[in-house]
Amino acid sequence: MEIPTGVLPAIRNMKDFDKALESNHNFIVLLETRLSQLKSLVDYSKRSNKKVLIHFDLIQGLKADEYGMEYLLRDIKPDGVLSTRGNIIKLAKKHKLLAIQRMFLLDSMALDHNLKLVDRFRPDCIEVLPGLMTSVITSISQKSDIPVIAGGLVEKEEEVSAALDAGAIAVSTSNTKLWTF
Repeated sequence: MEIPTGVLPAIRNMKDFDKALESNHNFIVLLETRLSQLKSLVDYSKRSNKKVLIHFDLIQGLKADEYGMEYLLRDIKPDGVLSTRGNIIKLAKKHKLLAIQRMFLLDSMALDHNLKLVDRFRPDCIEVLPGLMTSVITSISQKSDIPVIAGGLVEKEEEVSAALDAGAIAVSTSNTKLWTF
């Protein structure tokens, strides 16, 4: 299973979809869309030789349960999913999809709680938000054998470099200016 590296174009607005397909990155992330649009977006992306990661929690109309995952696997066929939900990570791993667990780190208690979830569900990657916390990225990278992705609030090339230098394998961003980095 290929793990994403470098910059991950994250599509928040459909007006940025073509820009992501034109980028030289292998992976794209679909953040927010409706279930009715998902199949055509994934099919179009695959025709452009992109691997597609879907943020499961943000797809309007997709229920975060086994039936939602079954539909995603059979009809949509993404390369992986991102989620804050342990059950989605567990289902993705069961069905051999790349499973990326998102961590929103508000404080040390949130960090501890999320690390316990990571130990329990063993995702393929961890996405740390906000991605500007380089010391936390370094700490998680050192404490875990699971690759770390930085995401959220990254707006400058220096911030991408800092996250990668801190131990992140990739940086997800919806800032189209960074998709050429």
